[in-house]
Amino acid sequence: MVDILAAPQQTKADSALRTLTGISIAHWVSHFYIFVFPMLFPFLKEQLGVGYIELGFALTAFGLVSGLTQAPIGYLTDHFGARKVLLIGLAVGGCALIGLGLHLSYPALIVSAVVLGLANSVYHPADYAILSAHMDNARMGRAFSVHTFAGFLGGAVAPAIMLALVATVGGLGALIVAGAIGPLVALLLIAMGVPDTSAAERKAAGAEAPKQNIVTPAIMMLTIFFMLLGLSNAGISNFGIVALMSGYGVDLATANVALTAFLAASAIGVLAGGFLADRTHRHGQVAAAAFGINAVIMLVIAIASLPSPLLTALLTVAGFLGGVITPSRDMLVRNAAPPGAAGRAFGIVSTGFNFSGIFAPLLFGWIMDQHMPHWVFGASVVFMVLTVLLALVTERKPAQIPATA
Repeated sequence: MVDILAAPQQTKADSALRTLTGISIAHWVSHFYIFVFPMLFPFLKEQLGVGYIELGFALTAFGLVSGLTQAPIGYLTDHFGARKVLLIGLAVGGCALIGLGLHLSYPALIVSAVVLGLANSVYHPADYAILSAHMDNARMGRAFSVHTFAGFLGGAVAPAIMLALVATVGGLGALIVAGAIGPLVALLLIAMGVPDTSAAERKAAGAEAPKQNIVTPAIMMLTIFFMLLGLSNAGISNFGIVALMSGYGVDLATANVALTAFLAASAIGVLAGGFLADRTHRHGQVAAAAFGINAVIMLVIAIASLPSPLLTALLTVAGFLGGVITPSRDMLVRNAAPPGAAGRAFGIVSTGFNFSGIFAPLLFGWIMDQHMPHWVFGASVVFMVLTVLLALVTERKPAQIPATA
């Protein structure tokens, strides 16, 4: 009898592990694709005879399209199935790169960036909808953390992979080979049997759509929360090296070590945060506490001249705490999403990250142009304080259960 009862549990556990593995691989592809164009900028500049402004416009097109289509793709995810949307996104994104490799021109680059941005918009709503439907609630935080870590890993290895491809098969070949990864991963997910969101959930979502207002105050606050998270991290990630070199007397090697420590600690923090998210229901307080400490750390960096070892140590702690809150951040969205609307909820709030990616380079670039490198960290403090306040406001209170006689 014990063996008969244990078999379904093992099968369910195996299915959950297979699902998490497949979705995490897809998220790896998402972040890998984000870095394909930037890694090929020297090749594209030489081949197309354009400047970095023209190449930057391709990234702007990617970001705008990805940001504006997240919410509509979330709607499609809830109504037609997350698995279908995810597979199409993988295939379309890959074909965008393959097409550019077969016919390289500046107009083709812009078209490819637009299509790649559209494909990129599927991952968050589709991935989180599948994970929310098929992961054990007791391990949901850890599932979200592994999924996020896989994305971090995709971005981390992209430079090495693209450089190796350019060295072996050239720039055009690198585009084609990188593009082939998307369709191949789509076939892998089919072979692995990654499940869809259930037909019952989609039917319920469709039946309730006219009555259901997904754009709730909590979802809108979380969208702003995501944007503030992006803004608070973007200055450090993108302008941290130049700020440390110009304002703190730090050499390039030391600045690189400090930023690498910050990013590596963030990835480790994501995994640790998954265990924490599964052991508490107070996800907003976890996020607020971690970012509150980070705000103090960044304030110290902004106003004090610190020795390089201490500066690196503080950035390492800040990176770890920034990673720790990520699973709790995702749990806040899941808790705020109405039943059957996880795809739409994650699609809407993820636009906050996309728009922070548009605004942050302008803001922090202006700060550096004004020769105020300390304000790269000072502005991050402001955004972190606002993030702390929103984390506390947006935490959804558990419903009160009426007492029974």
